[in-house]
Formats: sequence, structure tokens, C-alpha cells
Amino acid sequence: MAPRANWKGFLRLSLVTCPVALYPATSESEKISFNQLNRQTGHRIKYLKVDADTGDEVANEDIVKGYELEKGQYIEVTKEELEELALESTRTIEIDEFVDRSDIDPRYLIRPYYLRPDGKVGHDAFAVIRETIREMDKVAIGRVVLTNREHIIALEARDKGLIGTLLRYPYEVRDPAEYFEDIQDVKVTKDMLDLAKHIVNQKAGNFEPDKFEDHYETALVDLINQKRAGKVIRPKERPKGENVVDLMEALRKSVGREAAPAKAAKPAKKPKKASAGQKEMLMPIAGKKPAKETTAKKPAAGARRKSA
Repeated sequence: MAPRANWKGFLRLSLVTCPVALYPATSESEKISFNQLNRQTGHRIKYLKVDADTGDEVANEDIVKGYELEKGQYIEVTKEELEELALESTRTIEIDEFVDRSDIDPRYLIRPYYLRPDGKVGHDAFAVIRETIREMDKVAIGRVVLTNREHIIALEARDKGLIGTLLRYPYEVRDPAEYFEDIQDVKVTKDMLDLAKHIVNQKAGNFEPDKFEDHYETALVDLINQKRAGKVIRPKERPKGENVVDLMEALRKSVGREAAPAKAAKPAKKPKKASAGQKEMLMPIAGKKPAKETTAKKPAAGARRKSA
């Protein structure tokens, strides 16, 4: 069952309009999350909204938004006033222009969404817009309001639907000169570059997401299982970085090391298939039957709570 839509409205290309729904294309709900506990009692920590001066708890209906002009001085803005700012993009994604995918700097990418027709009507208009984007090999640029903010959204054809990626505004992207200006100008010799290219060629492959494993998540599962089994947790020795004195020699050794696995001709380890829920890897509680696969896919109640 598809998750609930984050946004519903209309997609419009000039006079062609169709109802659409926007769904999150990614999820982190399957990752292990932690709650904060009182070390003395083991009870969960509860967050309260309190008045900063009086310390009294404040009810949600008494909380308003405020912009700080200067220390301790605020301009209050009500929910009704914010709703008055409603732009057309609150209900409609208007396609403003078409650009080449290569024109979009990766720094501007935020997160992807799936866009599909909403309901049983408008599929013809949606297909026209989708196939136009596909045939022209372009990215459609529009605007959409999510979480009370207007975002730029880039639309690309994907299978029978569209992928919409939210983009940052220029003022949100930092100038790289602030970080790169102190990097020394180093002349890389042809021999060093040739050896480095050789290493790259030995490591060349195709991007296959299924073969990637979240090692930290796996280590968390192992840690939790060990603690549940009552085992003593002993710290592991951390790897130490070595200072490279002879860069050329390090490159030569790297070439030899990367070539070694190929000579061994050992069968490649079959990558783990991405689990529907990482929490399925946790050992079952003693005396209880393992959860069925269908229930494992549902996020635990704790996952909806604020993580530590």
C-alpha cells in the first residue's frame, strides 16, 4: 500500500492540466532509532513546550509563530496571516521552463518525490506531459508549496510516472571559495596520474544500489542483539590512519593490492538484498514467536517518536 500523499493538487503545462499527488520517494523509517531515557529510572524522557521565562507548560493553541527582530523583541505572525500568503503553487505545479539535466548543479538537489495522477481522471493529460518530458529528454522546472514553503521542483519521466526533485534556492548554496581557497596548488606528475588511473580502472564497475550495505546499521543491530543476549560489550580497536611519506610508492603498492583479488579468482560474495525492514534482523524475544513478514514491514511505534 502506497504511503499517504504529501501534497495533492494540479500539474499544468500551459493549458494542459491534470490532478496529481506527490509521494515521498525515500524513507528512513526502517533505520534503528533511539529514545532518550532517564538513566536512574529507565523511563522515557518527555518533551514539554514551556514558557522560557516562567517555566510553565504552554498549550498548543496558545503557541504562535514569531520572528525575532532583535534580542527579546518579536513580531507575531498568525496561522491565518500565513494562509493569506497562499501562492498559486500551493495547489498547482506550473511548469515554467525545460532545461537539460546536466544544467542542474548537484548542490541544488534536496530530495526526490514520486508524482502520479490523483484519482481516475486526468491520466491522458498526465501521459501527454510525461511523454513530452521523456521525448524531449528534458527536465521540467516548476514550483510547489510544501510545509508552508515554496520550493522549486524538477520533474523527470520515470516509468509510468514522474520523479520530482526539490531544489534549493541560490541563497541556500554556500560559496566553495570559502572552503577551497586555502588548498595548496600541487603539481601532479604524469606517472602519479597514470598509476591513479590504473587503480580507478581496476575498481571500475556499474552502480548497483542493491550491493551496498549500511555497515553502521548492521553494527547497531549486532550491538542490540549482543546486549539482549547479556553479552559483555568490549570496545574494538579503532583503525589508525597512516601518514603517506612516499606518495609514488603508495600508489604502486595500491596497484598491486587492487590486482591481488583478481588473481585469487574467488567467487564474489553475493550482496545482501535490501530488507523490507532492517529491524527484522533483530533477534526474537525469548518465549515469543518471530514476527510475521507482513508485520515487520510496519514501522514500530517508537519510529514515529522523536529520536535521540
